[in-house]
Amino acid sequence: MYLLDQDIMYLPGMGPRRKEIFNKELNIHTWGDLLEYYPYKYVDRSHIYTINELQGDMPYVQLRGHILSFEEFSMGARRKRIVAHFTDGHGVADLVWFNGTKYIYNQYKVNEDYIVFGKPTVYGGRFQITHPDIDRAADLQLTEMGMQPYYVTTDKMKNSGLQSRGVERLIKSLLEKLSQPLPETLPPYITGPLHLCSRDEAVRHIHYPHNTDEMQRARLRLKFEELFYVQLNILRYASDHRRKYGGHIFAKVGRQFNNFYHNNLPFALTGAQKRVMHEIREDMRSGRQMNRLLQGDVGSGKTLVALMSMLIAIDNGFQACMMAPTEILAEQHLQTIRDFLRDMPLRVELLTGIVKGKRRQEVLDGLLDGSIQIVVGTHALIEDPVQFKRLGLAVIDEQHRFGVAQRAKLWSKSGMPSTTEPQAAENLLPRPPHILVMTATPIPRTLAMTIYGDLDVSVIDELPPGRKPIQTIHKYDNQTVSLYDGIRQQIRQGRQVYIVFPLIKESEKSDLKNLEEGFEALKDVFPEFKLSKVHGKMKPKDKEEEMQRFARGETQILVATTVIEVGVNVPNASVMVILDAQRFGLSQLHQLRGRVGRGADQSYCILVTGYKLSSETSKRIDIMCQTNDGFEIAEADLKLRGPGDLEGTQQSGIAFDLKIADIARDGQIVQMARNEAQKIIDADPTCSKTEYSLLWKRLRELRKTNINWAAIS
Repeated sequence: MYLLDQDIMYLPGMGPRRKEIFNKELNIHTWGDLLEYYPYKYVDRSHIYTINELQGDMPYVQLRGHILSFEEFSMGARRKRIVAHFTDGHGVADLVWFNGTKYIYNQYKVNEDYIVFGKPTVYGGRFQITHPDIDRAADLQLTEMGMQPYYVTTDKMKNSGLQSRGVERLIKSLLEKLSQPLPETLPPYITGPLHLCSRDEAVRHIHYPHNTDEMQRARLRLKFEELFYVQLNILRYASDHRRKYGGHIFAKVGRQFNNFYHNNLPFALTGAQKRVMHEIREDMRSGRQMNRLLQGDVGSGKTLVALMSMLIAIDNGFQACMMAPTEILAEQHLQTIRDFLRDMPLRVELLTGIVKGKRRQEVLDGLLDGSIQIVVGTHALIEDPVQFKRLGLAVIDEQHRFGVAQRAKLWSKSGMPSTTEPQAAENLLPRPPHILVMTATPIPRTLAMTIYGDLDVSVIDELPPGRKPIQTIHKYDNQTVSLYDGIRQQIRQGRQVYIVFPLIKESEKSDLKNLEEGFEALKDVFPEFKLSKVHGKMKPKDKEEEMQRFARGETQILVATTVIEVGVNVPNASVMVILDAQRFGLSQLHQLRGRVGRGADQSYCILVTGYKLSSETSKRIDIMCQTNDGFEIAEADLKLRGPGDLEGTQQSGIAFDLKIADIARDGQIVQMARNEAQKIIDADPTCSKTEYSLLWKRLRELRKTNINWAAIS
């Protein structure tokens, strides 16, 4: 058995109880797992102070000397303060504990040589260090001249005596057992040009660096390696996919596209829309399957680009579908597409859970015989009875609401050859539909590269002409009089208003009560207007009816929870009021703001909070008031919250599995890792060349671990 595969049970100082804690709390099972449990911070232990050098405002210090004597002071019922008088020959300081009498007397002896570490304070005219770290001077060969690592520990670990120092001692004993250098996991043709240290050096110095430079070199090497193998896996998957699956070749832009472009286009395309259409057009005629992520803020014209892409598929004799996460969004897409196409001779139908009976059968028949060119629907599109004659393009809206398996299910409906047919001839290769994924949740480039690494990314970063930027205003919750006056003024000008309550989780009954009470209070405040109410606990039919009443203009104010974050398009709505805005993340605030600003009128987003705000919340509110740029907001969100909290990243697995890299802060390393991984894929697309065998072997080893590599693909 390879040494690092050894069970941690067999590490000196571990034992069955500690092994169980490491297994359950940290998912650490082997020596190799423990080595990859990296410190989160370091304290410089390279300097030993003398007691006469101490000052009252110093951070942590290190002293070397011996205990002269112990003294006890009673602190009431069965509590004692223990003081050890400690000297280094340059003065006397007190070491103080408030519990653990028996342990202290057993552990520390008078006149032994110790190294004491802690924060000095002044008490009674003398320096003291409370609950210091104490080591026998003879035991500190590793840390005496370096930086002490600190490890994250859980409450259960601390309760079992496994504080950071305990973890450090176990890792120290493990490193001492590893007499041979750790095997290398990156070849010299990568580490050499990038000036990366060896894996052995990196692992030893990440735990026990002698100085900041050693620590930073170790971190760079380990971060790069982690991100490199993630990128290599993603790019290998994408390359393999492209080689295996040809794409339908849409060689022509024909009658339907040209008819729409010259007669139905509602406004001139922006430069960004033209650029994205060119990228999609190149994919569709390349002979390989398109897998493209289309990013763009709410209102940037993604649906128009998707429709024009569908018309290219139709001109080449194929059908197209658009899959949306909710019924209301599917219906809105259907209406938008029908409005765009106006009198064009194309059949566009809806397929969701509410399409039943005879009507449903007509749609299924139309898809199978090819008489329906475009179908818009929800998850209903991937159900077994749904079959297409020739599906050439699948547009998926809000990707993070659909899993990879659901996306892949569309392939079986494309009319591609079955896998039992001979595959030798090129024209018999499986040909799944082209895939265009749309999202209005802007994703920072480094995150997109990691989560959606197998997709090519297109960005619409311009709004159509005539759209005015939304004005975002911060108000405190004692300014409701002026807020309500502003709302009345807007409604009297013929506009409509959203008021959002922070029901973050549908299980939060107190929030639901707040919304119900808030709705009644708002009815009293605005007796002259009609109000609708929407939240996730309502029956879908009731929720739908309330939203439609607002969309038809029958109600002026829609009081809602975040269920309106995706899927309501009311161009006449010009005000978005978000109550308790401090309880929302940046991307969620931005999504909600995107519900207004869809018409030509000036729109407003009002963020209402209390006066007591944390510094992070204040930053979020300031960012929202300063910019409407979704990508700027997404970058800020990533830095404030980290990748694990961002919507859309949870199901990828990636955000939680990185042990040392941080996508928010390591953008340059992500890019560097991707560039190197791309070179390997270009040089060895079939993963078969011997000079790259070390990399493919390591990737196979990593794929056997508990990291969610399939999801990363």
